[in-house]
Order: sequence, then C-alpha cells, then structure tokens
Amino acid sequence: MISYIIRRSLMAIPLLIGITILSFAIIQMAPGGPSSLMMDPNISAEDMKKFEEKYGLNDPVHEQYIKWVGNMVQGDFGTSLIRRGVPVSEMIMNRLPNTLLLMIVSTILAVVVAVPFGVIAARKRYSLTDYSVTITSFVGLATPNFWIGLILIMVFAVQLGWLPTGGVATLNADFSIVDRIKHLILPAFVLATADMAGLTRYTRSSMIEVLSQDYMRTARAKGLKENKVVYKHGLRNGLIPVITIFGLMLPSFIGGAAITEKIFNWPGIGLLFLDSAFQRDYPVIMALTVISAVLVVIGNLLADILYAVFDPRIEY
Repeated sequence: MISYIIRRSLMAIPLLIGITILSFAIIQMAPGGPSSLMMDPNISAEDMKKFEEKYGLNDPVHEQYIKWVGNMVQGDFGTSLIRRGVPVSEMIMNRLPNTLLLMIVSTILAVVVAVPFGVIAARKRYSLTDYSVTITSFVGLATPNFWIGLILIMVFAVQLGWLPTGGVATLNADFSIVDRIKHLILPAFVLATADMAGLTRYTRSSMIEVLSQDYMRTARAKGLKENKVVYKHGLRNGLIPVITIFGLMLPSFIGGAAITEKIFNWPGIGLLFLDSAFQRDYPVIMALTVISAVLVVIGNLLADILYAVFDPRIEY
C-alpha cells in the first residue's frame, strides 16, 4: 500500500508543475494586468513604476514564476493587491472554516438521501418508484444550482420568511446554534443537489449489477430474507464504486461551492475566488487555482486508494 501511494504521488509531481506553469501563463496573458488596478489620471509614472518594483511586476516572466513557486512551496502565496498588506494565506484561512462547514454538511446530506433512494430504485427496477427516482435525479443533474438557489430564496426566505436569504449568521446578533443552522440549510441543500442526484444514479447502477451476481442468488437460495441479502451482502459490494466517488468530489471544494456561496453571500473560499476574479486580485486567484489543482490530484489519488482498499480484487 505504501509503495502504491508513493508511486501515485510521484506521478502527480510533473502534473502539478505543468498546472502551475499553465496557471501562471494564463494569468500573465489575462487582459488588464495588476498595474491597471492603480490606473488613475492622478497617478504619476514614477508611482506606477514603484508599484511594479514593489510587487516584482517588471521582472522577467520566468523570474516571476520561479519566485512565485519558491514562495508558494514555503506556504507564502504573497499579499493581496486589493487589500494592501494582507497575506493571501491569511485570507484563505479566514474563509476556510465556512467552506469546510458547508461542504461537510452538504456531503452528509447528499449521502443520507442518495444511497437509500439508489438502493430502493435498484430493488424496484423499472417500477413507478424507479422511474420517479430516475426522473428526479436527472432533473437534479440538469438544473443549475443558481436557479435552485434563487427559487428557494424566493419561496422560503422572501414569501414564507422561514429562513434567511444569506450569510452565516444574523448581523449584530449573539451567537446562536439555531441561527447558524437556519443560515446553513438553504446553501447546504443547494450545494448537495448535484452530488445527491449523481450519487443516486451511481448507487442504483452499482446495486443493479450486484443484485444480479451469482452469490446473491446463492444467498437467496439458502433462505435468507431479502433485506438481509440486499443490505448485508449486496450493499457492501455495491457501494465500492460509490465510495471512490467521494475522492473525485474533493475538487468541488472550491469550484463547486463558488456559485452557491455567491448566491447566499456565504463567506467561503468560493466567494473569495469570484470576488478576486472580478477585482483582478491575481495573487489570490493564482493561489486558489493551484490549491484547486492540488485537490484534484489528491482527490484522484484518494479515489484510487479507496478503490484498492475496499475491492480486494485490485492489486497494488
């Protein structure tokens, strides 16, 4: 197992280097460089030159890249161009707990809903229940998160007034767990919809394949009850492909939550990325891009490891 993880990790190094080069090149080619943030008729050419020297923007491109990668390896992502003097790492760490909370709750919600419905649809294949679950899953996959979020805000926040429209807590109010939960319900549900629909389809397909295996027919022939056959013998094997999906869900840590966090004004990593993109805060954009790439690599590695752990047929 250790040698397998080491091999997979070493294979990821060239990929990460390529991603950093590509990310840096894209930012360099983006219209309107960091200097344009200070564009003002009252700013002299001398002040603009000092600004570029301070942030190393007038250095050769390859030197900027080497300096950026060297600092990044040490955990230094630079300072924000918009929030002068504020380290990018500090900005990310301040937003990280909110995104973690949102991702954990939405993932638990997706699993709790998707797995039972997927199993039920597989057991009652081609029935009205199966068609209902399938249609609902396709609707969940096809419907954009931002549309679901806006509809839920209009119904539950504006018309009914049951839940807040956004944020993590009520402004100027004392800390309350109930208040935090109310602010978390809508964004967590919206973020879980796509994962919920996808996991339901994966669970259904996997369970249909497992339920038709010879060892399942043998278990039934021995006189075991259907529920015991399905949930003790079938579910354990049927969830092997589903478990690996969790590793592939990790990259949505930033990108998947961006739209949801924007709609509900949830102060997380995704909202930070969008705000930085609109403000052309390049150090923040580059840091979050690299972090997302690292999460993609880690997610794929985690998926491979989980598959090898839970499926004894896979050799290291």
